[in-house]
Amino acid sequence: MQPMPLSAVADAVGGRLADADPQATVTAPAVFDSRVATPGSLFVALTGEQADGHDYAKAAIANGAAAALVARPVGVPAIVVPDVLAALGCLGLHLVQHALTGTQIVAITGSAGKTSTKDLIAQVLPAVGPTVATPGSYNNEIGLPVTITMADPSTRFLVLEMGARGIGHIRQLTRIAPPQISVVTNVGTAHVGEFGGRDNIAQAKGEIVEALPAGGLAVLNADDPLVRAMAHRTHARVVTYGLDAQATIRATEVSLNGRGQATYTLHTPEGSAPVALQYVGQPQVYNSLAAAAVAGEAGLSLPQIADVLSQATPRSPWRMETTRRADGVTVINDAYNANPDSMRSSLDALAAMARGRDQRAIAVLGPMNELGNDARHAHEEVGRHAAGLGLDQLITVGGEAAEWMQTAAGDLGAPAVHLPDQDSALHLLRSTLRRGDVVLVKASRGVQLQQLAQALLEPDPEPAG
Repeated sequence: MQPMPLSAVADAVGGRLADADPQATVTAPAVFDSRVATPGSLFVALTGEQADGHDYAKAAIANGAAAALVARPVGVPAIVVPDVLAALGCLGLHLVQHALTGTQIVAITGSAGKTSTKDLIAQVLPAVGPTVATPGSYNNEIGLPVTITMADPSTRFLVLEMGARGIGHIRQLTRIAPPQISVVTNVGTAHVGEFGGRDNIAQAKGEIVEALPAGGLAVLNADDPLVRAMAHRTHARVVTYGLDAQATIRATEVSLNGRGQATYTLHTPEGSAPVALQYVGQPQVYNSLAAAAVAGEAGLSLPQIADVLSQATPRSPWRMETTRRADGVTVINDAYNANPDSMRSSLDALAAMARGRDQRAIAVLGPMNELGNDARHAHEEVGRHAAGLGLDQLITVGGEAAEWMQTAAGDLGAPAVHLPDQDSALHLLRSTLRRGDVVLVKASRGVQLQQLAQALLEPDPEPAG
């Protein structure tokens, strides 16, 4: 973050100083966890359902924070504002307008794949100039302005993932950080119950292209009709990507190797080049094509783009995170989140990894949340899809929704079992896994099946006695 005296920060967010030296300076990014406060950081005292950040302001200052952003004085150097979250957004906007004037903002949204797309873009753009990107999934009204504070005037590109829980949310984020390039990965069924339908999801996601200036660029998935239609919602230039023959940036000859990683031929207006991804799963082809479009806009040549995409490695945990144990068992931890589209894609990758080899493909699936009235049908469709792939074992874990998957798969003759909890699944897997097996673990984030995946990577406990 560009150094700012506390007096300037207070002016930018419409606050007043309390117990603070006006000339003391914020020199490090904002944080909302006192444990990660560093010398010169700004501690943001947010109030949530479980904790009040004001209670941790003293700890943040003790760890070196220059001041706290608070709604009431707390006895330590602070900037007092009426609304802490709104003030954080004001700080982000101030930095964009006054400190990051030479920084190009790349915004990314979509129902699925936006984090992997963000990670890929964040690995191609440094070839052009210094790049700062959203850490993890800091993609909401808290994480986005915090990410902005991680940039400084030397930052050439600021890559921001933008999530939404409803119509208007992305518009709010783009007001804080107006993009010059906007990427939309897809409009799927993730959170469809929360939004009330795919058309509403499309309406919300399309706000990211509406925010573009006339000289900006919209990067749109040509294979998703709802995304492709967003071209009519912007005055910016449009570049499309996908497998469609009419896409500006496209892939042909796509195949998955024995590790589930895709290879393909990348086609751009400049020509074609081979790409071999380090990421697992065919959806990564789309994510990498979006990254290729952004890289081309930034000035990278086709050979450079193909080379960097082939070298890029997964950055975010629990997204097709693949680990081979010492005994030859491969565990795929894809438990960060789940929706019907990503479930099918992950199952396809699992089947590809085991196909034609002396390996068993085992899927451990938990419920998909926020599907509304489509929940039962969606879970049954996933179960039928798993059965159609000829997996060696399907294990569903959790409540009724998971059982719907198991029943649908079992009705088609697939070897499927439903277990009530993670402990039961772990016991079954530890007693039946053998060398060479490939195990996929996937569910919605709230199910926390990543704990099961992580337990599978730990040594089995010694038997009692």
